[in-house]
Amino acid sequence: MAQERDQAPTRRRVLWGMSAAGALLTAGCSGSGAGAEKNGGADSASPAPGHAPTGILAANFNEDPRGTTLDRLKGVRAAWVRGFVPMPEVKDAHADRQRGIAALLAAHRAGYGTVLSLKFPFTGRPLPGPGSAAMDTELKRVDQVLDATLGTVDILGIGNEPFLETRADDQRRGRLNAFYEEIARHIAARRRQRFPDGCRTRLYMGALNGLENPATHDAAHARWLTFVHDTREIEGVDIHPHVAAIEETEAYLTYVLPRMRPEQRFLATEFSLVRFWKQHLRDQVPASFARSRGIPAGTPVWQALRDAAAHPVPQAHWRQLLLDSEWFGSHRNFLTRQVQRLRATGRLTVAAYGIAQGPAMVHDIGPAFQPWLLNSVYSNLTVQPSADGTPAPNPAWYDEFRALQRAEDRLPVRTGTVPV
Repeated sequence: MAQERDQAPTRRRVLWGMSAAGALLTAGCSGSGAGAEKNGGADSASPAPGHAPTGILAANFNEDPRGTTLDRLKGVRAAWVRGFVPMPEVKDAHADRQRGIAALLAAHRAGYGTVLSLKFPFTGRPLPGPGSAAMDTELKRVDQVLDATLGTVDILGIGNEPFLETRADDQRRGRLNAFYEEIARHIAARRRQRFPDGCRTRLYMGALNGLENPATHDAAHARWLTFVHDTREIEGVDIHPHVAAIEETEAYLTYVLPRMRPEQRFLATEFSLVRFWKQHLRDQVPASFARSRGIPAGTPVWQALRDAAAHPVPQAHWRQLLLDSEWFGSHRNFLTRQVQRLRATGRLTVAAYGIAQGPAMVHDIGPAFQPWLLNSVYSNLTVQPSADGTPAPNPAWYDEFRALQRAEDRLPVRTGTVPV
């Protein structure tokens, strides 16, 4: 992987994934297994009064926390952090050392609210069936993650993007549903066993993609939401509306919300206009940007992005490239509009938005790549930092992300416990 190109000073820049986050934290749950913690304002052994999270906007690092530092979280006023763990990376009884989990444990110790999603990648092999040796292997990995995080993370997402991470044949034949239902029952039972008097960690099933396409409204998705509805331990479902138009998000809400119990809620741990950005990669760069960079007026956007990844550009030039492009500049309020719509349902628990550009986003840039790098709140790999080393903000999302943080979400986060 390409090394991160931001030049911020190393002072106070402990990377989440490299921090001393290995110690198991169990504060926040009552019952057997609860432990004591007295640092950073986090919960003590006795569960502190808290409130159920609602309408949160979190910082998302997906699987790579390296660009998500304390300074950057403070810069955008975030009080919640979300990431996922690829389950094959969990091994040797050291789940707490896996970089995403370690990052979230460190965030918890600093007083942040945390969301962890479990990713089971099975696009190249069949999903194991309940009762099989292969399923036992998966459940052992799950137990290792639970030993490290249960009672510490605030929200556990059972699945990352199951319908994208599973073979179509497994979806048609019901194997996808059977697999995740078995995982969910196992997790609920372990939580009940360890913390019979209540636990900090809330359980959600997730996440659903592509619901703007009616073809996804099939038997497998219907069974997924029926299981959510009928399983009392599950508080709701996660959605990932990566869409080509903000209006397409409505299809997610109208499909999911009526199929859950009235008291159930939803997460949106990823969302963006990345599919819309991709439609404009072959557009010409703005004339202002071409003049500033001394490049031909007909240069396509994808080439400008590739060049910026190789040689980061001044912040003023990046601003021209994005905001002077009609297709991007006209959507500069997307983050505010989307979060406001999700909050307006009255049933949003946590939404999460990408915080920093990661090395994987700047690989193989071309006319058909997925331009995730345009979503990030910090443009830390494509734009030169400020004179003081502060990474460049995305000119559209940085101020909006900060403005969407509410006083009631401030640190330290205390969410109390839930019945099991």
